[in-house]
Amino acid sequence: MSDASAKQFAEAGADLSLVNVTKRFPGFTAIDDLTLEIPAGSFFALLGPSGCGKTTTLRLVAGLEEPTEGQILIGGKDVTSTKAYQRPVNTVFQSYALFPHMTILENVMFGLKRRKIADAEKLARDALTLVELAHIATRKPSQLSGGQQQRVALARAVVNRPALLLLDEPLGALDLKLRRQMQLELKDIQSEVGLTFLHVTHDQEEAMTMADTVAVMNQGRIEQMGAPEELYESPQTAFVATFLGQSNLFGGEVTGTTANVVSVSASGYELRVPSDRAVAHRGVVTVGIRPEKVTLHSTKPTAGSNETIVGPGRVLDASFSGVSIQYLVDVPGLGEITVFAQNTSLGEHAKNGDEVYLSWQVAHAFGLADAPPQEERFQSDTDTQSVAVQEREKLEAELEES
Repeated sequence: MSDASAKQFAEAGADLSLVNVTKRFPGFTAIDDLTLEIPAGSFFALLGPSGCGKTTTLRLVAGLEEPTEGQILIGGKDVTSTKAYQRPVNTVFQSYALFPHMTILENVMFGLKRRKIADAEKLARDALTLVELAHIATRKPSQLSGGQQQRVALARAVVNRPALLLLDEPLGALDLKLRRQMQLELKDIQSEVGLTFLHVTHDQEEAMTMADTVAVMNQGRIEQMGAPEELYESPQTAFVATFLGQSNLFGGEVTGTTANVVSVSASGYELRVPSDRAVAHRGVVTVGIRPEKVTLHSTKPTAGSNETIVGPGRVLDASFSGVSIQYLVDVPGLGEITVFAQNTSLGEHAKNGDEVYLSWQVAHAFGLADAPPQEERFQSDTDTQSVAVQEREKLEAELEES
């Protein structure tokens, strides 16, 4: 990627502000009093499960939906009532939506020519240089790989110099290897062109790999926001702890606190958490530990002052995944505990039915104030039905007006 082509687009980034935004559909609230600040030039990810409100948030920013309450500002300008085509925003979707009968260059030029922009071809070639596709500008979309088509869609979005680029699960249609490659390329392009990226995804790894800041959404609200490492290592709620990676969570009651440690009694075990990693210091709390922080032992280890030991337990399952072996261990009283053991040797590993002990460093534990979420096996479709009802009512109203 040339520095000159990147500089062509570096002037466009702008900050995004959502102020007390609420979006209600018939029968449910998709976004609930959301306030959010995204600095200019940042790579921001909205992460959450289906139905959490992340795509609705993106559609509100794009102008494809109107908020029920609140304001949306881009670059300090209120665009709440501004039509979608009048906003300094472009969107890259999971489906690339390239014109099959046009060349790559013509696809990138299309929007510029519709707006009668001078030097449309030069601007389009600069954008293709940015995504390293200038050498195949005369090819048709059918002659490109999935990753190349995604880069064309990105070039077409960037060429308009939007203040804000919205990415709606743009890598979802790619295979794993190509998706990881595109994650790095997107991050490189964003840092070079200086645009503000708002990325919507349900893929935790994708969000943590690409974004400077991640906001985890749940039921129309932001549960926690921060740098990827901060969210992973120090989750504040049980939802974040279980959605962003895996966590072993144990409920118990605080039995003592010092300046450095909170002690929790859980099924006869004393589980300790650093005071600065515990959300609550009294009452019933939840102690969490990530599976990769847990060590599996064939015999009971010697207890250290900075270590928690539980067991004996019995291995219920041992699954080889290449880089690690994932164990499921049943410890009486605490229940099933997941352990990720790094694959560092060719020796014997624990097998189903083996008796084992588990340990972890006290410093790696975290404390939460809420209990693990109880999820339904199948999600309700009422949200989708409500949206369909609203869209039909809109269409009927438009037909009556015409």
